[in-house]
Parts: sequence; C-alpha cells; structure tokens
Amino acid sequence: MKAGKEHLLIVIDQLIRIRNESSRAIFSECGLPDITVRQAGYLQAIDRQEDVTFSGLAAITRNSKPTVTEMINRFESMGCVYRERCPYDGRVLYIRLTEKGRRIARAEEYAVSRLIERMMASLDDEETRLLIEILRKVR
Repeated sequence: MKAGKEHLLIVIDQLIRIRNESSRAIFSECGLPDITVRQAGYLQAIDRQEDVTFSGLAAITRNSKPTVTEMINRFESMGCVYRERCPYDGRVLYIRLTEKGRRIARAEEYAVSRLIERMMASLDDEETRLLIEILRKVR
C-alpha cells in the first residue's frame, strides 16, 4: 500500500507540474512571465465581477483604496485593465479587463484544459473511460 501511495504522489506531482508549466506558458504568451500568483488572483477577482469599482475591489480583496489604485495603475501599465466611466454617473469608474487581463485571469482554467488535452492525446478511448470512472470515485 505504501508503494501505491508513493506512486500516486509522483503521478499527481507530475500532473500539477504540467498544469503549472501551462499556466507559466500562458503568462509568457501574454508577455508577463513574472506575474505573481497574487496579481493573477486580483485579475481573477475583477473577472468574476460584472461592474467592479475601485471601492468594490478594495472590499473584495480586503485592501485599502490607495492600494487598489496603485495595483490598477500597475495593471494598466501592463496592459491588463482599463478604466471605463459609468454611463449613468460620470463620477464612477469601472475596472475592466483587457483581453490580456482576461487570459491571465483565466490561466488556471486554460492550463487545466491543456492538461486534459495532453491526457486525452496520451490515452486511447478505453483508457480515457477508465480514468473518468476512477476519478469519479474520488470525493
């Protein structure tokens, strides 16, 4: 049983490594290979909101408004976000993701898709069916 656990640990570690490599590749494709996990998390927070303001993002991320402003200024210079005035109240600014920002925010999702594609390319139909059956048992 111990050997099985060790083999499973090795295989899962390999899958995580492949997913992480895919995430880094996506960041590099966007021209931002050094983006941090925290920065990607802030972009994910923006992506999950429809009309997020500076105050709203400060509340979501539990940061001060000056910290959020500094962060958004940095993201803007990186080409990840832009500001858009509310059409009904010109005092309100929304934070919007550019296509680059959206790709980074969704990098984990894309990385998992790439991992699945690699798995599917490595397995025949019966192996894929068996893998799905086994993984469904994991709770």
